[in-house]
This record gives sequence, C-alpha cells and structure tokens, in this order.
Amino acid sequence: MDDIKGNPIDTRLAVLIDADNISHQNIRGMMEEIARYGNATIKRIYGDWTRPNLSGWKHLLLDYAITPVQQFGYTTGKNPTDSAMIIDAMDILYSEKADGFCLVSSDSDFTRLATRLREAGKIVYGIGEQKTPNSFIAACDRFIYLEILDEPQHDEPDQTTPEQKPSKQQVQPEKKKTIKKIGKDVIKLISTTIRDVEDENGWAYLGEVGSLLVKKQPSFDSRNYGFEKLTPMIKSIGLYELDVREGAHSSSKHIYIRIKNIKP
Repeated sequence: MDDIKGNPIDTRLAVLIDADNISHQNIRGMMEEIARYGNATIKRIYGDWTRPNLSGWKHLLLDYAITPVQQFGYTTGKNPTDSAMIIDAMDILYSEKADGFCLVSSDSDFTRLATRLREAGKIVYGIGEQKTPNSFIAACDRFIYLEILDEPQHDEPDQTTPEQKPSKQQVQPEKKKTIKKIGKDVIKLISTTIRDVEDENGWAYLGEVGSLLVKKQPSFDSRNYGFEKLTPMIKSIGLYELDVREGAHSSSKHIYIRIKNIKP
C-alpha cells in the first residue's frame, strides 16, 4: 500500500510460519509481501513433517530457503507446533539477531507472543487469513490478510507415491479473494485520522494519515477493499480533496488530503 512507509529494506526480519495453520499455496505472495518490510534473515517453518498433509510444503522449502523444524504431535488435542514457535521466537529475541518478527498464522495462540515481542521493542508483522481472531491482529504492528496477496500458486507435479499423497479431505481448497465494502465505519476511521494530523487549514499529509491508520487498525489495507494503493481508494470515496505538492528538497511529489465541506 502506498503512503504507508515500511521499515528500511535492511531491517532484519525473523519469519516464523505455522505450517499446521497456513497453506503452502500462499507461499509466493506471502514471501513477496514480507520482502516489502525488510530482509528475511531467519526463515523457519514448524510442523510434524511425518504427516502427509504437509507434503505440499516440502518441494517449496529449498526454493525459498526456509528451514523446516520438526515437531512431533505427542498428545492428541494439543498443538506442539505453537510451543516450538514461541520458544524459538524468544530465543531469537534474546539473541538480538532480528529487528522484527513476522508471525505467519491465523491462530490466536500467538497473541501473547506478539505482545511480548512488541514490549521488547521489536516490530511485529502478522500474516494470516481473514478468519484470524481480532486479539492476534490487534497485538501486531501490522496484520496482512492472505486473501489480498497474489493468487495462490498451483502445485507442481510431484514424485510422491499414492500412499504419501494427502487425501482429498486433507487438501485445503484455494482461498478466493474477498473484497470488503467501504462502509461508514471505514469512512469514519479515515476522517477522524485526518483530523488527528491536519494543519490549521485542514490539510494532512497522506503518508502520515496512512501510517496512523495502520497504528489504529493493524489490519487496515487498501487492498482489502480492492485498491492496490491508498490514493485511489481515497478518491473513490468522494468525500476528500487531494492536493499534489512538490517536495521542498527533492523532485518527489507529496499528496495531501482534506475533508470536503460535506459531513461523511
């Protein structure tokens, strides 16, 4: 999303993926999205790799240099993958080998982990499906829905035997992109955010507005509403004025926004 500044590209990110909770079909769009926020210097994925339902991940791990971490399911009804991810995250935190974390899961069990990492001064990005509980979303600095990323990639032919292939019940269906409507609550959020940073003439720098929107609502993203950028989304609402200005010390252009004299 434009107008929302990410961290510098040299930001070291630890990417921890819950394989039990995320489909391998999302890998390309997910890794491309993560690259926008920093350099994934640590990439680990957790699961019980003896189970056939994770076979789709196996031929992708080398392509994306992701290290698999084996975690056996010793007890029925328990999820040891979560515990392994949390332990590793804390080890990485104390080793000071990462400036931020990207937790890839739709599981609310990582809410406390995200909170703890932020308490330690680390930036936390969450990636998961739109079904992700709000508690986990709110615990992250920013949360990106898998549904708005690039279309899932199809499996390439593999060499697994019929006995090794997952059953039809184990194969996860592709997720269709869901476009949200721009409702009154979204318009109110944008308008109040503009008022928070506007100058005496009512103008606000759109980049600052975008950053504050994400701070207020970590899952806010123009792509959720069918727009690749924030600017066209703002234009489509029709309640705001836009002004493009020349940069004071560069040739770049800056976009400013003001609420029209119409109550939203």
